[in-house]
Amino acid sequence: MTSHIQAPRGADTTSAEGLLVPGGHGRTLRAAAQEVTFKVTGEHSRVSSSFEVVVPPGFDVGAHVHARSEELFYVLEGELDMLAFEPRVRTDGDWRDWESPSGRRPVRAGPGTVVVVPPGCPHAFANRTGKPARMFFQASPPPDHERYFEELIGILDSGGPPDHDAIARLRARYDIEQLTPLRHEA
Repeated sequence: MTSHIQAPRGADTTSAEGLLVPGGHGRTLRAAAQEVTFKVTGEHSRVSSSFEVVVPPGFDVGAHVHARSEELFYVLEGELDMLAFEPRVRTDGDWRDWESPSGRRPVRAGPGTVVVVPPGCPHAFANRTGKPARMFFQASPPPDHERYFEELIGILDSGGPPDHDAIARLRARYDIEQLTPLRHEA
């Protein structure tokens, strides 16, 4: 069931009413490589957009960095390999081989793990298990990630392997410098 709960049109947005989005609700976009449910959008918050994301086995978002955006990831179910540091050397190979100057390495994150990514910090996540993972994802400021997800799902849903040129053009428009490729091995 997918629904979108919002303040009525013309509502006084200065009143002290919050937004309630029940479990299982929100606008959901689906492709074989990803499922994203919009929970809080720029229509509702001046601070951040919030999403629930299902990450299928074999999906790797690829290491990337944002000059302006800050992100928060909270693993709800399953496990994800995650990175959130500047490596000694940015290589275009597998980001899971990266190491920070202080010796940090990517981690296998399970339920309850929180990762906060400030602007300028390389980061990535991948599902290397045989089961889908689910996470809460928050991006600030809104609404860039909302628009990005809408366009990305369209590219990923076109069938066949990801169109890396189309994804590169999309990411360039939305403050995303791709460091390693997005991969989806269904």
